Amino acid sequence: MSLHIGDIAPDFTVDSQVGEISFHEWAGDSWVFFFSHPADFTPVCTTEMGRTAQLAGEFEKRNTKPLGLSTDTADEHRKWIADVNDTQNTDLQFPIVADADLEISKLYDMIHPDESETAAVRSVFIIGPNKKIRLTMTYPMSVGRNFDEILRVIDALQLSDAKRIATPADWKPGKEVIIPPSISDDEARPLFPQGWTTLRPYLRTVKID
Repeated sequence: MSLHIGDIAPDFTVDSQVGEISFHEWAGDSWVFFFSHPADFTPVCTTEMGRTAQLAGEFEKRNTKPLGLSTDTADEHRKWIADVNDTQNTDLQFPIVADADLEISKLYDMIHPDESETAAVRSVFIIGPNKKIRLTMTYPMSVGRNFDEILRVIDALQLSDAKRIATPADWKPGKEVIIPPSISDDEARPLFPQGWTTLRPYLRTVKID
């Protein structure tokens, strides 16, 4: 199954190391950072799980719930988490989906046969409170994710929703943003009373709080 931006993220009910969760119900009105791993007790995955736990406060500030997935059982997850906490100096609390039968990995197209027939690649889904997929990223098994980028894109998506803007290349919070061409100058004036810079008719930049 191929999932696209704008699709409703498929619902599922599954075991995790903290008990059974029903995805849509568990997500509630939060954003979700759903990310997959090839297997428990693997080195890159251990650092990624640890980094997600270390950033718990940053995700909470953004009303975002992390949800991991690994193609092992909930019992194996519990044993692995002890290693994650010990080696990464953290306290992992978020659920990790148990997907030993690959049902969810296949539902979300996380199995790429040229990488592995039985282990998930490093997929990322950012899912909005309306359960729609807002962003996807896929990393190979050998490359760990950039968590600064994951937080950055959540910030960009949330700001875009709130202020009707777009973000330029390498945007970071506090930097200028773009007024989309779909918003006319007349419509933009009450939205951006502070004024903007017109570089081209289609490229207008503005500083917002």
